[in-house]
Amino acid sequence: MAASRFDALESTQIDPTFALMTSFKGDPAPEKVNLAVGAYRDSQGKPWVLDSAKEQLSTDPLDNHDYLPPPGNADFLRCARDLLFRGASYDEQWHKDSNRIASVQTISGTGANHLGARFLVDALRPKRVWVSDPTWSNHHLIWQLVGSQLDDLRPLEIRSYRYHNTSTHTLDFEGMISDLEHEAEANDVLLLHACAHNPTGLDPSSQQWEKIADICQKKALFPFFDSAYQGFASSSLENDAFPIRHFFARNLELCVAQSFSKNMGLYGERVGAFHLVTSSETAKDQSFRRLVRIQRGEISSPPAFGAKIATKILSEPTLFRQWEQDLAKMNTRLQGIRYELWKQLTLLGTPGNWDHLRTQVGMFSYIDLNGVEMELLKTKHHVYGMPSGRISMTGVTDANVVYVAKALDAVCRASLNSSCSSSSPQIKR
Repeated sequence: MAASRFDALESTQIDPTFALMTSFKGDPAPEKVNLAVGAYRDSQGKPWVLDSAKEQLSTDPLDNHDYLPPPGNADFLRCARDLLFRGASYDEQWHKDSNRIASVQTISGTGANHLGARFLVDALRPKRVWVSDPTWSNHHLIWQLVGSQLDDLRPLEIRSYRYHNTSTHTLDFEGMISDLEHEAEANDVLLLHACAHNPTGLDPSSQQWEKIADICQKKALFPFFDSAYQGFASSSLENDAFPIRHFFARNLELCVAQSFSKNMGLYGERVGAFHLVTSSETAKDQSFRRLVRIQRGEISSPPAFGAKIATKILSEPTLFRQWEQDLAKMNTRLQGIRYELWKQLTLLGTPGNWDHLRTQVGMFSYIDLNGVEMELLKTKHHVYGMPSGRISMTGVTDANVVYVAKALDAVCRASLNSSCSSSSPQIKR
C-alpha cells in the first residue's frame, strides 16, 4: 500500500469516557454497573424523559425543519439568558445592564465552551487559562485545541488551581485563592464551575464566591463559567445561578457556557448557549459579530428542534413549574441514593471515611480509588467508573446499591497501599 500524507501524525489516545462505554457495552456480565456515564438515570438505571419535555418530544412542535440563522433561536437565547442572569433581587441590575450581554446558541455545553475559548484566544489573547484540579476532562482538550492556533513564541498555558482536598474530601478554598493570588496575571482566563462541580461535587459557599469575585476584580482575571447543572446542586434554579448573578452585579466582564443536556434531559438534542458580558453595549455588538463569524465558519446553523423544546419549557409557566418539579424529583433520588450507598458502606465497615458521599452535590462523587483500583473494580466486579475515581451517582440504583457497596468494599480491602483510607496517597488527577 502506498504511503499516506498522514502517516506521520502523532498517535492520540481514545477518550477514556467513550472507551469505557465501549468496554461496558461489550461486557456480558449480568451484574455489570455503569458509574461512568455523565447522564441522569432513573431508579431502574434507564434514561428518563422529563415530564415537562414528554409532550414536546412526542410531537414535533416545528412547522418545518428550516435552518436557524447562525446566532440561533432568538426566543431560546432570551429565555436561556434570563434563566442565568435575571432574578428578583437583581431586577434593577438586569434592566440596566442586560444590553451588555451577547448570546449565541451552541452545540450544547461542549460547543459553548469551545466557542468561548476560540473567541477569547482571538480577542483577549490570554497567557494562561486556569482550571480546577480536578476538572471535567474535556476542558483541557478544548483549550489545548484552541491554544494550538497561537504563535509558538506565545503558547497558551493551561494551569491548575487547587480545588479538592483529597484527605478531607472538602474544597481546598485557601489553596485555590493562594494559587490565584500569587500566580495568576491580568487577562488570564479563570474557568469556574457554576454549580455541582464535575467531578468532585464540591461547590464554594456564597461567601466564598464573593471572595472569588474579589480576586477576579483585584487581579483583572476573566471569569469563564461552565453552567451545565443549574438546578442540580440545590434543586433551586435561582440558588444555583447565584455565582453568575453576583459577578454580573459586580460589573465584571465574564462569559458563561450553558447546557440544557442534564437539567432538561435533552442529551441528544445538543441544546446550549454561550453568553458574553461586556462593559459596554458597543463592545457587546462588536463581540457578537465576531462570535457569529466564528459560528458561521464552524457549524453555520445550530440545531433547531431541541432549542424549540427548551424555549417552550422556559417560556410557558405551566411547563416551567413542571420542570422545577422534575428537577426536584431528580435531586431527591440523587440525595437518597447517596445516603443509601453511604449506609451500605458504613454497615460493611469499608475502610476510609465515606461521609463525603452525603455532603457532595450533583451527579458525581470523587472517591479514593486510584487508577489501578478503579481498573480492579471494573475487571473483577464489572463496576465501571472513571480512572480518576469519579463515579456517577445516577448509575447507582435501589437494585444494585448493595452490590456496588460490596464491590467497593472488596477493592478497598484488597488494596495493598490502602489507598481508600483518608490518609492514603493519591495519584495526580
